[in-house]
Amino acid sequence: MNYNESLDYLQELYGMLGYDLGLGRVEALMESMANPQDSLKVIHVAGTNGKGSICSMLSSVLIEAGYKVGVYTSPHLEKYNERITINKTQITDEAFAEYLSYTKEHCETIVKSGVGQPTVFEVVTAAAFKYFYDNKVDYVVLEVGMGGRCDATNIVKKPECAVIASISMDHMEYLGDTIGKIAYEKGGIIKENCPTVLLTSNSEVYSVINDICIQKNSKLYYLSEPGINILNQDITGTVFDIDNSLFSYKDIQIGLLGEYQLLNAAEVLMAFKAMNDNGMGISEETIKAGIKKAAWSGRMEIVEYNPLVMLDGAHNIDGISMLYKSLKKYFSDKKITMLIGILGDKEYERMLELIMPIADKAVFTEPHSNRKWNVENVSKLVKKYNTEIHIEKDIEKAYSLAKKITDNDGVVVCAGSLYLIGELYKLARKSEGSAL
Repeated sequence: MNYNESLDYLQELYGMLGYDLGLGRVEALMESMANPQDSLKVIHVAGTNGKGSICSMLSSVLIEAGYKVGVYTSPHLEKYNERITINKTQITDEAFAEYLSYTKEHCETIVKSGVGQPTVFEVVTAAAFKYFYDNKVDYVVLEVGMGGRCDATNIVKKPECAVIASISMDHMEYLGDTIGKIAYEKGGIIKENCPTVLLTSNSEVYSVINDICIQKNSKLYYLSEPGINILNQDITGTVFDIDNSLFSYKDIQIGLLGEYQLLNAAEVLMAFKAMNDNGMGISEETIKAGIKKAAWSGRMEIVEYNPLVMLDGAHNIDGISMLYKSLKKYFSDKKITMLIGILGDKEYERMLELIMPIADKAVFTEPHSNRKWNVENVSKLVKKYNTEIHIEKDIEKAYSLAKKITDNDGVVVCAGSLYLIGELYKLARKSEGSAL
């Protein structure tokens, strides 16, 4: 297959299979491919929000330490290649097609044996493992796709560390309808005798993860509060100290925007505490330098100026809540135009209740997905807010409209589905005021 044919193959699988959690197919697939994942040193990251940012910081530190680092994340914003990187360089179109072709051959083999056709995510995950193995990476930073226990990435047997990021209510139809059930699914990445990192103030989440760690003889590095003291914070980044029972650092600099990124940074520091205790040996100076250099697209990212335009993939209640807090922090003196597009299977009524009070104006649009919300129905829900509302289903026109109705000293905040954020990223790149 060439690159376009490999994309057609994935699209065909997606239309045929959709989501189907479970490890049976991917285990058979990796066995057919000689289990390259078993030879990789993996840092496994699960959670509802923050996984991508944590992966970015973890990998940035490891690269700063001189390692060759593979990173596997999902979903992508613009193209599939973003999901598979080595030292921040995306897999080429040619290599993507090569490894998809190789994986497809093995899929056909196991289908003939009666195992069943692997899903899109399983296929891409398997291809990524083989790519990292062939390129002899020192470490793989591996993001869970959904949940953890039944996720395709969970064929990893002995990770260097299991990192459990922020847990909240999302994907309830697959993961359960309580925070405890969801925490149990996320905690499925915890393995025998491998350390686990958890930062949460939720006692139920802690109880579930702690129980799993006891069963697995996994040393739990846990904080309910990280002990952060902010020294300086603006749209260029944050400088902070951190002091708690596990470690203490002075003058940490982080360029990623958002109040929640400080908590993500704290989890990264916890992870390196755990791995250094096991002999990794990365210095404080290297950790700080790596965190400072970390970047992650589509999460409170400034993409244009005049007016300032920010993209944020807040697509669930927890994400929207964190976005609201951050906007209050950074832009309390600015008029805000919200450009919003959310999938219809999300709790969008509650999400709007959280974010609309900060918006002076709002433009509602529809993400490119068959799961999109109906903006006309949504507009009826928001009449109670003292906000100027616009409806524009076409994403490009909605983006232009949002900028047009915003003064140069105002802020356009684009939030919602990553389908939307990916499209807006392409538009921002072409704009005269682009910061990309």
